[in-house]
Amino acid sequence: MSTPTSANIARHLPAMARERPAQVAVVMGTGQDRAGATIYRKLNFAELDLVSDRYAWGMSSIGLRQGTRVLLMVPAGLPLISLTFALMKLGAVPIMIDPAMGRRNLIQCIAECEPDALVGVPRAHLARLLFPHAFKTVQRSVVVGSRFAPFGDVNLADLSPTLTTPFPLAPVHGDDDAAIIFTTGSTGIPKGVLYSHGMFEAQVRLLRNLFQLAPGEVDMPAFPLFALFNVALGCTSAIPPIDPTRPASCDPAAVVAFMQDQAVTSTFGSPAIWRKVTTYGLEQKVCLPTLRRVMMAGAPVPADLHERFRPMLDPSADTHTPYGATEALPVASINGREVQAANAARGGDPLAGTCVGRPVPEVTLRIIPIDEDVMSTWDVALVLPAYQVGEIVVKGPAVTRSYINRPEATAKAKIAEGAAIWHRMGDLGYLDDEGRLWFYGRKSHRVVTGTAHGTLYTEPVELVFNQNSAVARSALVGIGPAGHQTPVVIIEPRNRRIMRDPAAVKILIGELRNLAARYPMTAPIQTFLLHPSFPVDIRHNAKIFREQLAIWAAGRV
Repeated sequence: MSTPTSANIARHLPAMARERPAQVAVVMGTGQDRAGATIYRKLNFAELDLVSDRYAWGMSSIGLRQGTRVLLMVPAGLPLISLTFALMKLGAVPIMIDPAMGRRNLIQCIAECEPDALVGVPRAHLARLLFPHAFKTVQRSVVVGSRFAPFGDVNLADLSPTLTTPFPLAPVHGDDDAAIIFTTGSTGIPKGVLYSHGMFEAQVRLLRNLFQLAPGEVDMPAFPLFALFNVALGCTSAIPPIDPTRPASCDPAAVVAFMQDQAVTSTFGSPAIWRKVTTYGLEQKVCLPTLRRVMMAGAPVPADLHERFRPMLDPSADTHTPYGATEALPVASINGREVQAANAARGGDPLAGTCVGRPVPEVTLRIIPIDEDVMSTWDVALVLPAYQVGEIVVKGPAVTRSYINRPEATAKAKIAEGAAIWHRMGDLGYLDDEGRLWFYGRKSHRVVTGTAHGTLYTEPVELVFNQNSAVARSALVGIGPAGHQTPVVIIEPRNRRIMRDPAAVKILIGELRNLAARYPMTAPIQTFLLHPSFPVDIRHNAKIFREQLAIWAAGRV
């Protein structure tokens, strides 16, 4: 077992405050001056440590302590980072939840977490009044923002006392609870994932070694959680002008200007963001000479996105696609040059799927047969050989052990091997003879026809139809009873106006049928539908909600 205090992930902030006190820890735009130039607010590591210490002392004064579950509902950026570290210094367990996941999902997820306290903006406190059942376990509340809002036991501004001594880190062990973070809910209601301090530590170590992230770098995290990793890595977090609940709606010109202003060296974000940024960048001949690495994750990354970035980057820079999930991150990774080489070696065959690289150090990855049943104990005899499609399972120090108050989901997703836990990713794929992982789609999204055509998988099928230049993206869904479904491919066209032109639609569907006939997996697909805009997850705006599309399609076939 780890030594108490030394395992507290929050210890990295005071360490950086000692080692790099003047380095900017967080920078974000707060508006524009009269000339239209962006006004930035900055905190260096010493200042960030001071602010979080003050909040930690203040929240401890109202009874928050080690083990307290705190529902944290504040905007991304400075408040979120300083409050998260304050809570972790206390040994409290912040609950990180996406407020835009939808009212029904939000209420259920809050209730399942059984928070002891609420720290949030006035809207969060209003939700507590409107849905008291979900918040029934909350004993203390802190309002962040307006002093005039009639909410909360106390305002955060009153919990920032004059500091006379640093806050003493709570003496936690590596396996003690550190945070609850929610999945995207792309295949159902989001699930709360319990992180330990040791798991966070492993993630920091893996990310540092995998991507050679060095202290002093400037990272632009389009996913707020990565700003927390940056503190431990000694990197500046440049919070981008992107709404984290609607990343695909970002203004690419503003994102590029921000990256240039802040001399960003590294960035992490959804493919939906980078599609817009590269479109703008190529049109405007943008160069990003300081950018060393672009990490794209959250959904399968099209091979052409790597190619589109190339003219914008220095020759020594590269794109990367780390593969993982909220429950296990990172799992595998590959850079853009390796993606192009792997695809070329397979002759550009879309039925190969998407290569997501080799397992990262300290992570063990295997492929097992596709099965919906609970597997309580690990059996090595189940492991499939190279090129056989099955479910991806992983174990390692960055793999979580359970979901919050979802015993059935935990049982279906976890496999015990002594004290170790394997996580069933819920994703399908295979390993090639070089040990690289090829992604084939979600297990729950496969279409089992019950005929000689067998099973169809979303990733290779959609890669076939995405070759058509009129297709923005496609989605394979199944219509009919499980095990005997009819495959239907839904198309989101690049130009929605085509949907008002029956002749153009007929031509496009004819082209798609011709494409389908060229590949054995897609040959049985005869039904194509056009949809103006796919429903997607809120975190990445890239994971397609195929369950919703299947219901929509069933009403039209």
